[in-house]
This record gives sequence, structure tokens and C-alpha cells, in this order.
Amino acid sequence: MEEEYNNQPVPQEELNGVSHFPNGEDLMITSVEMLRKPKHRYLITFGRYSMSVHEDVMIKYRMMKGSIFRKEELEEIVVADERQQAYVEALRFLERKPRTAQEIAQRLNQKGMTADGIEKTIIRLQQERLVDDELYAKQWAEQRITRQKKGRMWVRQELRQKGIQTELIADALNEVSEEDELQSAYTVGQKKWYQIKGDALERKRKTGAFLMRRGFTGEQVRKVINKLIAEDREAEENLEEPEVFN
Repeated sequence: MEEEYNNQPVPQEELNGVSHFPNGEDLMITSVEMLRKPKHRYLITFGRYSMSVHEDVMIKYRMMKGSIFRKEELEEIVVADERQQAYVEALRFLERKPRTAQEIAQRLNQKGMTADGIEKTIIRLQQERLVDDELYAKQWAEQRITRQKKGRMWVRQELRQKGIQTELIADALNEVSEEDELQSAYTVGQKKWYQIKGDALERKRKTGAFLMRRGFTGEQVRKVINKLIAEDREAEENLEEPEVFN
């Protein structure tokens, strides 16, 4: 049975790999101890040599007291452990919200994961459908355009920054109708229009600039402005019409 590892510091070289292990020798595990931190990691001791592995890796390779390994086998285990560390960190990063493949790769790189660990983790997450850039792009485009009232030019730039491929971005944006996007532009444009003090020219200038900054096209801005001007004129005409009393 594994006992909890005490708080004595473990030399860093013992946690980073097996380069210090002897070549050409049988190495017997003399103890297996649970580390307090980080969680789910164990200190595997081979006499005066030690290494740290994730619990899943320890179980997979049957690293029990009395088991014998060669250095080359432990080197393979180190690679598997690096991949498992990257995978666990990626899952932790995905807990709060969906991420793109690029976002996960950047996160793992910041955490010091190996290039091999990052690559294999991305592939594994994609196979498990935990990372899906195509679905992410479609959901992002729909949410940003219809709910947060952003234009597709804004959304296209956001998805590019998240590492989404150009063709996936195009497909995602095509899922949102031009009518829905124009309605979003009108909704935020109308709100801005009536917040502006001044004449129609001032409202037109400021509302147009506001909509352009949100990523709407010049044509969409023109349509929204023309509609708002027409609504103002109609409202003024209704006020000017005399009331008819019987």
C-alpha cells in the first residue's frame, strides 16, 4: 500500500526525469509514496534513485514495490508522464469554458510542457471531442453577433486571434444570416442614436462611427442610419399633424 509522502524536499533532478539513472542495470522499485503536492503524483524510489509520476501513469506501467525496470523503459515512462501532465493541465484549463486548440497550446507552453506533450494532448482532446475548433467558431460567431451585437468583421478578427483556420471562420460566419446581423446593428445603433445629443448630422456621425468600431460593414451602417433618420422624420410628422375633433 502506498503511504503518504512526507514533507521532506525532493531534489529537483529526481522529479524531472531519469537522466541521472545508471545505464544497463536492473532497477527495482523500493518504495512508492504519495506526494502531498502536486495532487495525484507519486514518488517512485529505486534505491538511491527517484522519479515522480502521475497516478495514471504509475497504474498503467504497474509501478509497484518490487517491480524491476531498465533505464530505457523509464525513459518511455517519463515521456508518457509528460504527456499525462499536459493532458491534466489542459483539462483544468477547459473547466471554465471551451477553448481553441491554439489557446490550449499556448497555455501548456506557458506551463512549461514539452512540445511532444502539447502536440499529443491536442490530438487526444480533439479525438475526445473536448476541443473542436469548428464547433467553437460557430458558437462564438452566433453568440457574438446575435447576443452581443458585434459585426462579422469584429468576430472574424477575434477568431483569427484564437487560431481558428480561415475556412472554419468563413463557414461559421455564413451560419449567421445577414438579416440577424443587420438587426443586431439596428438594435445597438438605435440605442446609441438616442443617447446622442445634437442634430441629425451629429447623431449620424457618431452612430456611424460607433457601428463601424463594432465590426459592421459600411453598407450595414448606411442602412441602419437611413432607417433611424426615416423613423425620426416619421415621428416629427406625426407630431405636426393636427388633432381632429368630432
